[in-house]
Amino acid sequence: MKYLLSVIILCCATTLYGQTVPSPKEHFGFNMGDDYKLANYTQTAAYFQKLAASPRVKLVDIGLTEEGRHQYMLVISSPGNIQQLEKYRKISQQLARAEGISELQARALAAGGKAVVWIDGGLHATEVVGSHQLVETAYQLISRNDDETKRILDNVIVLMTHANPDGQELVANWYMRNADTLKRSTDQVPVLYQKYIGHDNNRDFYMMNMSESFNMGKQLFLEWMPQIMYNHHQRGPEGSVLAGPPYRDPFNYVFDPLMITGIDALGAAMYNRLNAEDKPGYTRLNGSSFSTWYNGGLRTTTQFHNMIGLLTEIIGNPTPEKIPVVPQRLIPNGATPNPVLPQDVWHFRQSIDYSVSLNYSVLDYAARQRDEVLYNIYKMGKHAIDRGNRDNWTLSPKGANAITAAYKKDKNDTTKDDGSDPYGWMKRGNNIPMSYYDAVYKNPDTRDPRGYIISADQADFPTAVKFINALIKTGISVQKASAAFTIAGKQYPAGSYIVRTNQAFRPHVLDMFEPQDHPNDFQYPGGPPIHPYDAAGWTLAYQMGVQFDRILDDFSGPFTQLPYGELQEVKATKLPASKGGYLISGKQNDAFTVVNQLLNAGVDVYRTKTGDFYVKTLKDVAVNVQAVSKKPADLDKIKPARIGLWDSYGGSIPSGWVRWLLEQYKFPFKVIYAKDIDKGDLKKDYDVIVFVTRAIPPLKGEETNRYGFSQKAPAPDEIPEQYRGMLGKITKDTSIPQLKAFLEAGGNIVTIGTSTNLAYHLGLPVTNALVENGKPLPGTKYFIPGSILKASFDSTLMAAYGMPANGDINFDNSPVFKIDAGAKDVKPIAWFSTDTPLHSGWAWGQAYLKGGVAAFCAPVGKGMFYAYGPEVTFRGQSHGTFKLLFNTLYQEGGR
Repeated sequence: MKYLLSVIILCCATTLYGQTVPSPKEHFGFNMGDDYKLANYTQTAAYFQKLAASPRVKLVDIGLTEEGRHQYMLVISSPGNIQQLEKYRKISQQLARAEGISELQARALAAGGKAVVWIDGGLHATEVVGSHQLVETAYQLISRNDDETKRILDNVIVLMTHANPDGQELVANWYMRNADTLKRSTDQVPVLYQKYIGHDNNRDFYMMNMSESFNMGKQLFLEWMPQIMYNHHQRGPEGSVLAGPPYRDPFNYVFDPLMITGIDALGAAMYNRLNAEDKPGYTRLNGSSFSTWYNGGLRTTTQFHNMIGLLTEIIGNPTPEKIPVVPQRLIPNGATPNPVLPQDVWHFRQSIDYSVSLNYSVLDYAARQRDEVLYNIYKMGKHAIDRGNRDNWTLSPKGANAITAAYKKDKNDTTKDDGSDPYGWMKRGNNIPMSYYDAVYKNPDTRDPRGYIISADQADFPTAVKFINALIKTGISVQKASAAFTIAGKQYPAGSYIVRTNQAFRPHVLDMFEPQDHPNDFQYPGGPPIHPYDAAGWTLAYQMGVQFDRILDDFSGPFTQLPYGELQEVKATKLPASKGGYLISGKQNDAFTVVNQLLNAGVDVYRTKTGDFYVKTLKDVAVNVQAVSKKPADLDKIKPARIGLWDSYGGSIPSGWVRWLLEQYKFPFKVIYAKDIDKGDLKKDYDVIVFVTRAIPPLKGEETNRYGFSQKAPAPDEIPEQYRGMLGKITKDTSIPQLKAFLEAGGNIVTIGTSTNLAYHLGLPVTNALVENGKPLPGTKYFIPGSILKASFDSTLMAAYGMPANGDINFDNSPVFKIDAGAKDVKPIAWFSTDTPLHSGWAWGQAYLKGGVAAFCAPVGKGMFYAYGPEVTFRGQSHGTFKLLFNTLYQEGGR
């Protein structure tokens, strides 16, 4: 009776609160979705705090952003569930990790648990529907008392997470700054809407370099482990309202099938609801460009953790827009079964209403199928553990191609198969015996590993620990050796790390260590390639230059299980006294941090001809140091360089990544713009200028992005005075002569990616290596979207000090050069030694790379010009090539 009375009182309190909860209009002064109105984050955070008074809500501060704002997550459910959040969180964790749980126990946990659904908004801040639908959906879940809402609250715990507070504050204030509503626009924001990386904040989720990524990753992979996550974006393909699940092929081959079919099921719930509510314009599958191949996005990284990761891209803006006439979108088909008709006016509120409907469709599915979604994440985890405990072969194009090649060889079939029509050969009636399958998929040498060992005695162990931490931040189980051990005849020291594949998040483990095998993907047989949604290959261990061993058989040793989420650090070692001084290995990225701190403290630092750093005295440091009996001969004294880093109005994302990188490794620098360069006399203020990709235009025309357009810069009188110095572009007639004069005066210039165009402006004796009959190779012959390639390095050159003889580079249709015969002063830094350099991803026509130069240096006057075609600082991930930049950022200071 007492319990029943408590329930009645709680229900009454909830009903009463539902009548008094402040609406968005009462708080903000306008409805979410009103034309010409945007809320900033200060207003939104204050509203979240008001909503936290509801018994349906717990407000969680998940951490600070890069600009120091509090990042909030609203946990919304029934009052009874809110009082037992810890219980349901633990059930969610147990089922996601699937450790030591029988199927019977899993079903019992699923029956007693609550579905956990993540809904975020605002990640890409100019995509303003996302942050505003978050507010509107939270209000409706808290205020409504209809049967559907009550069913959702009783069965689901909703994690409503703001993904980019800094960005919402910037973009909303920028939009609302104009009193004239017709002048309001979310375009031409002066700086990146995430402090360092702007749009790439959705490319940081297997690395979590940024504070916001880390905050959200902790909730996703360590705390709550939701079964479903929904990531809101813009913008839908022209002629539609939105793109959503299911997505086009390819999907990543490490996924459990239940993850893919789970996306299908949620997608059906989403577009069925819209159709039932007479909301047309949903497109899916090949109706859009989105796939589930890539890891690293907010929703895609969750897919590698057995979570049903959902993405929608919707139209909508507070300034009304229109749905244009796109004839092909007006043909109903499997991708777009219910086309939207063209219309001159589409209001912001319509997009908010669509988004709320989509959220409710996902939440209603989770409520009705609560035990199924809970059990299925366990089932996927259990599958992963079982696969890691036995011999297993991952199906992929590589295996299929091996079967075909072996059969054709035995049959002496010499018909050409260019890979653009994978089924055409089978149409000729070929019937391959099972023995060919067995030769590939029962070959013990090609099976998946049982685990990986990262030895503590590798040349750059601090970077290896950073890699381990990237895994730990994403919820991966890691072990550490407490003593030396031997596996497969190889000895490993204490402190080495072990990552096994018999764990629930096995798909993510494989994806971080194993090469991606992207299929050949063409518009039609013999036609141009289809560009992947993002990168085709990204294997993080390769990008970071981490040395590891794949262990194919089960193994054991003196291994200690690390607590989930416990980040690792390399501790400073006690240095022996030495009258001769100390050598710091230049093979370590962290050596540059130590050196920069020493230089900043006024300590004399020298460099050897092999790239190591020498100092006379040194305190304990967390890098590899060798005491020497005497000062080495033939040293070069170094001192800090005055570094200029190019940026542009609106913010260059690659420049932002380098800015963050230089801060992490303690390099002093100043951000400069085209106007600073055009003023001339650059050597007075700078010793080195760094140009990231898309800074230097080609000899003819303008640089465009991969979508074929670039944003128009605003007129100076359209923006506040404080930003006008950022305007302008590097030009052939004004900027290039100043850069040439800087080089001739003794300055150094480092160019990355397409900014290596400067080599042609300077008239250096190099040409494009990827041409045929004087024209660039067409995509039908050569196409290498973001992938990892093997290259050779000349580590005797200063620029490549500390690099291995052969290593991995991040390559995205990057420039490749041919050095003119007799050009003795131009020195190759990196080049392609083979016709098969692909290590991870997709490389169509890779044989064209053989002999091509990926990076070079050349003197210009008294200065030195460096050209790095590959993305050597790619998204703060490619640690293996950071040294190629860092080595160039010092001045020589005598002997």
